[in-house]
Amino acid sequence: MSPKQVDRAARRQKVLDAAVRVFARKGFAAARIEDVATEAGIGKGSVYLEFGSREELLGAAFEAYADRSAAVLRQAAEGSGPALDRLAALVDAVVELLAGEPDRARIVLDVWAVSRDGTTCPIDMAGVYRAHRAAITALLREAAAEGTVRAGVGERHAAVIVGAIEGCLLQWLLDPRVPLAELAAPLTEMCLEGLRPKEAA
Repeated sequence: MSPKQVDRAARRQKVLDAAVRVFARKGFAAARIEDVATEAGIGKGSVYLEFGSREELLGAAFEAYADRSAAVLRQAAEGSGPALDRLAALVDAVVELLAGEPDRARIVLDVWAVSRDGTTCPIDMAGVYRAHRAAITALLREAAAEGTVRAGVGERHAAVIVGAIEGCLLQWLLDPRVPLAELAAPLTEMCLEGLRPKEAA
């Protein structure tokens, strides 16, 4: 990579980091490209050299986050060991990822709220949830084949597990006294232990 390419990559990352801070602090609807430029310490034109709109900037800011999320799902799907153990590890990894990215988590909540009025959302949150439900459903089906969950456990239970994680995330964002990073174990206990056959509980 040439020095010019390195400089451009560094500037792009600087803009993305600034955008995440600004969107988290001001809200996506209120934030302007000028705000991002000021936060990054560069001119507005430099932002537009990399990104054509706020929506494009927001989408790019979430690409790396989405990649990390997808990697967590792949690891759970392709890993070895009992399915419920891999599902517990998945819950741990998702909570760790969310707790480590509070600004991005705030932006997701903000964009979700804004998009309720029909505004096009630059982040496909429905797709993110579908991917997580599908990964968890696949693990639950494996667990059923292993005989470690009750009959009938499947996609609906996956939706409940995703909802439990998101509920803890929401509480943490609204009340920082909630220790999100410490909730993986209780989440696993509450969500997974209730899935086991009664004789194995």
